[in-house]
Amino acid sequence: MGFDEKWVPVTGAGRDGLRGILAAPGDAVVALDFDGTLAPIVADPSQARAHPGVRGALGVLTGRVGAVVVITGRPAALAVEYGGLAGLPGVVVLGHYGAERWEGGEVSAPEVHPGVAAVRGALPGVLERVGAPGGTWVEDKGRSVAVHTRRTAEPDRVLELLRGPVGELAAEHGLVVEPGRLVLELRPPGVDKGAALTGFLRERGARAVLYAGDDLGDVAAFAAVEKLRGEGLAGVLVCSGAVGDAPVRELAERADLVVDGPEGVVELLGDLGEVLTGR
Repeated sequence: MGFDEKWVPVTGAGRDGLRGILAAPGDAVVALDFDGTLAPIVADPSQARAHPGVRGALGVLTGRVGAVVVITGRPAALAVEYGGLAGLPGVVVLGHYGAERWEGGEVSAPEVHPGVAAVRGALPGVLERVGAPGGTWVEDKGRSVAVHTRRTAEPDRVLELLRGPVGELAAEHGLVVEPGRLVLELRPPGVDKGAALTGFLRERGARAVLYAGDDLGDVAAFAAVEKLRGEGLAGVLVCSGAVGDAPVRELAERADLVVDGPEGVVELLGDLGEVLTGR
């Protein structure tokens, strides 16, 4: 296939997916999560920045595959800023799990779900009532609200403490809870990375896709690729992380290839770009 052996998927479906990408790159989409995939996970999400090799790797790929799309729970404009993606032709960012779209320097989006404003106002009282400890932090994403426990002394215990009350609050206002790495995100229903990815692939008429993610929010995208494989799409599922890393264990077990975090993702994308450049 022209790849370093370490990038060859361990599954037959993954190897078929890679062959599909290499055979017709113009009909292929490279789809990527942001946090934990293109950018290392950090305690303060506002300090997250893409791996320094991301822009170069994507710059090569955009001219050789049908499309490059970043699908993230973040606002699209923030992902562009933190990822250094502005000015990269052909890159599309689907923010808020697909509710926002950045393309060609412009962001488009529907109206914000009214439940978001309601939970934004109610969350502080809920956290106080259940005794959320210091370090519990609420992130206002505009179209969703996230409660982080990473900064607390016992982040896993606090996450479990909050799961029920936060879920009840979300349901009361017509929202759903998306769990992640030490975070509970309250967002509108029917918006997830699987739906966003499926819609984008159909829009582009893609015949092959490589999707890379690291977190529970990426499970829906993995499931979407698995479903589309049954319809004839060639797909490669990449987990950014380690098999023993609990937050990504489900992804690692379903992945065709596991790489070593954002650095591994960048190396993989860089090698893919080199192989396609040499065609």
